[in-house]
Amino acid sequence: MTTFLRRKTLGGTWGTVLLPLRPDDSIDFARLADELDRLAVAGLDGVYAHGTAGEFHAITDEEYQQVNELLAERCAGLPYQIGASHMSATTCLRRVELARELHPGAIQVILPDWAPPSLAEVVGFLERVAEVADPVPLVLYNPPHAKTRLTPAAFGMLAARVPALVGVKVAGGDAGWYREMRTEAADLPVFVAGHTLATGTELGAAGSYSNIAAFSPAGAMAWQHLMRADQAAARDVERRIGLFFAEHVQPLASGGYANPALDKFLAHVGGWADIGTRVRWPYRSVEQEHAERLRPIARTALPELFPAP
Repeated sequence: MTTFLRRKTLGGTWGTVLLPLRPDDSIDFARLADELDRLAVAGLDGVYAHGTAGEFHAITDEEYQQVNELLAERCAGLPYQIGASHMSATTCLRRVELARELHPGAIQVILPDWAPPSLAEVVGFLERVAEVADPVPLVLYNPPHAKTRLTPAAFGMLAARVPALVGVKVAGGDAGWYREMRTEAADLPVFVAGHTLATGTELGAAGSYSNIAAFSPAGAMAWQHLMRADQAAARDVERRIGLFFAEHVQPLASGGYANPALDKFLAHVGGWADIGTRVRWPYRSVEQEHAERLRPIARTALPELFPAP
C-alpha cells in the first residue's frame, strides 16, 4: 500500500530517472528497465521521474505513462515520485491525472512558464492541481530559470493555503535565505541542488533531488552518510565537486548545452548504467567519448563518490 509523503517525513537524496534514447530519439525501454533496477538497489531515499534530467518537456503523454508504469513496477519497494511538470497548465493537469492513478509518494510540478503567473495565480494553480492530485501530495519545483521566482514569504503563504504541498525544490540560498525560510515556512522541506547538499544540509535543507545521484547513485548516498558523520570531510567533498564542475561541466554549460545534456553527461562519466548522452531534438548532446575520457579523472578527484561495490 502506498505511503504518501508528508512534510515531516520527506527528506534525503533522491535519484532521477534519465531516458536512454536510441539514434532515432525513441526511448529504449529495455535499457530504462535496467537503469531503474540499478537505482532501486543503490540505497537511495527515493527515485523520481520526469524532472529536468528526465526531459519531461520533450515526451508524449503515451511515453509519459509508459515511463510511469515501468517506474512503478521496477521501484515498487522504494519511495518514488512522479513529475507532472509542464509549461502548459492544461498538460500538467492531464499528467497529474495519469500519475495519480499509480499512487506515487508525491507528484512534482512546476509553475506555468509562458506568461509569468502572479502570486494569486500561483495559488489558484496549486489549489487546482492539488484538487486533481488528491489524495497524492505535491512537491513544487521552482528553479532559478522559472519566470516566477518565489520568496520565502511566498512559500510560507503557499504552505498555509495548500496543505497538499509537502516540499519544494529550489536552488537554495545563503544563510540569510535559510533563516527567512525557517521564519516563513518552517515546516516545509527544502530540497537543493545535489552538488551543494553538504552546505545546504548544515543550513537547514532537507535533501536533494540530486544531480550527484545522476552522477553516481551509490556515491551520492555515501556522501550523504559522510555529511552525518563528518561535516568537515563532507564539505571538502563539496569543494572538490565544485572544482570538478568548474573545470569540466561549466564550460559545457557556457557552450550552450542544456541541463538535461549535462545530467546525462555526468551519468555517462559515472558509468553506473547504460544511459548514453543523447538528448532529444532540438537540444545538443555531449559526445560520449568526452564523458568516457573523464571517468578516470572523476574517480581520482572524487573517490568518495565511487565507493567499492
